[in-house]
Amino acid sequence: MTTTTPPNQVRPDLRDFYENPATPVASGNPRTLRQAHILATALGPATPEHPRTVLDIGCGDGTAAATAAPLLTGHRVIGVDWSHDALTRARTHLPYTIRGELTALPLHTATADAVLFSEVIEHLVDPDTALAEIHRVLRPGGHLMLSTPNLAAWYNRALLLAGVQPVFSEVSLRAIHGRPGKEVVGHLRLYTPRALREFVTAAGFEVVGLKGAPFHGVPRSLRPLDRLACARPQLASILLLHARKT
Repeated sequence: MTTTTPPNQVRPDLRDFYENPATPVASGNPRTLRQAHILATALGPATPEHPRTVLDIGCGDGTAAATAAPLLTGHRVIGVDWSHDALTRARTHLPYTIRGELTALPLHTATADAVLFSEVIEHLVDPDTALAEIHRVLRPGGHLMLSTPNLAAWYNRALLLAGVQPVFSEVSLRAIHGRPGKEVVGHLRLYTPRALREFVTAAGFEVVGLKGAPFHGVPRSLRPLDRLACARPQLASILLLHARKT
């Protein structure tokens, strides 16, 4: 007899992969700062009477939220993750952390003003439920700042033409096969700008803007070109999407 893993349940081997301390859990500082600038502008200055609540969902080791915190002074930044190891490290950077699954966040409905969702969606078995939960915990008009690798990045277009597996894509959790790079990062989903816009809109959000950001793994000689590509999100390495709950 065969059994099927429920679609919202992470397989044990995948869970073990993300609980491994060697697995990368933080994104690069340049894109974190870009996101934080966009979010700080959207939220406006905090007031003592009404600090805004910002959830960093999939906070990893907390370095991304700690990098953004100086730009979000006065706002309450809370790290959320299901990895015990990641949260242990995050607590050295963040005053507030919560352990929770994206399939059922341990938060009341309409209690958050903004959600940071940095380099998480590409790792999810069930991104639909994740966005539905984010939509639920956000207040009406609340902000979603999402970042994810771009399947249609300028170099991926060339690699596909040459018959090479695109950067960011994975065919195994154990080793790199058929693509550039040395690090297995566990990506399950990849988005083009058009697909990301449509997906987020279908989840009940209005897309406010889409910008590009560089990727730290690009060879040093190609980094100037990668920075230039940020001017056109369709070609950029990383997509930074700002949306609001409708």
